[in-house]
Amino acid sequence: MASGKWGDLPTRILSAVVMLAIGAGAIYSGGLAYVGLIVLVVGGMAWELTRMVAPDRTWLAPLVGVLSSAVLVISASTVPGFLVELAVVPGLFAALLARKDRFILLAYTSMLVFSGLGLLMLYDAQGMFLVIWLIAVVVATDVAGYFAGKAIGGKKFWPSISPKKTWSGILAGWLAAACVGGALGGEELALVSAFMSFASQLGDILESAIKRRAGVKDSSNLIPGHGGLLDRFDGLIAANVVLVLALLVLGLPHHPGY
Repeated sequence: MASGKWGDLPTRILSAVVMLAIGAGAIYSGGLAYVGLIVLVVGGMAWELTRMVAPDRTWLAPLVGVLSSAVLVISASTVPGFLVELAVVPGLFAALLARKDRFILLAYTSMLVFSGLGLLMLYDAQGMFLVIWLIAVVVATDVAGYFAGKAIGGKKFWPSISPKKTWSGILAGWLAAACVGGALGGEELALVSAFMSFASQLGDILESAIKRRAGVKDSSNLIPGHGGLLDRFDGLIAANVVLVLALLVLGLPHHPGY
């Protein structure tokens, strides 16, 4: 049985394989399968966030989760396009009813819903390519950072907030992400991928700061070896926001198949 600093690796790998299988099936199928997965995951993350930040409001977390999912369903079914302005509604609802940390609830819940809208927009824009690129960058960042951090170690990146992250892991994540982008589309995608990688790492650190403030180790225990949905997808949320903004503001090269 694995022990020591690699003790959680078998469980993490098994959970990751299951998550990748579910995600790959939804992405390949598209349609209701893809939308349904995004709706469930974003709703679950909103539930976890509210549960951490407002533990004294046990009734609030499920309401915010359901409302976040409902916004995505409404936006996905709207004929003219996505109702981005609805992204702030669940966070505003949570902030108004919470007793403290209202800005955290407003800002982070809005980011979760906006990211969900972005994932729907990415698929609508170019089918699977942009979504696969995003996921590949985040996975490469996480895997390279995990193994480099464990094997090489070294100076911590931000020890007061995320004591496990090292500079070796951070840099390895950038390099791995750039390789993914380069393989998919050359130098331009490699550069954008590196920025997405850094955003992913900052997203993980931001969630770590929220957990530290809330006094919890994991956002929940839904995923064996990984914690909760937020623990697993915090980086994806941040990287996705960067990618969507880059598409809206700068535009990016299209995959040759689209």
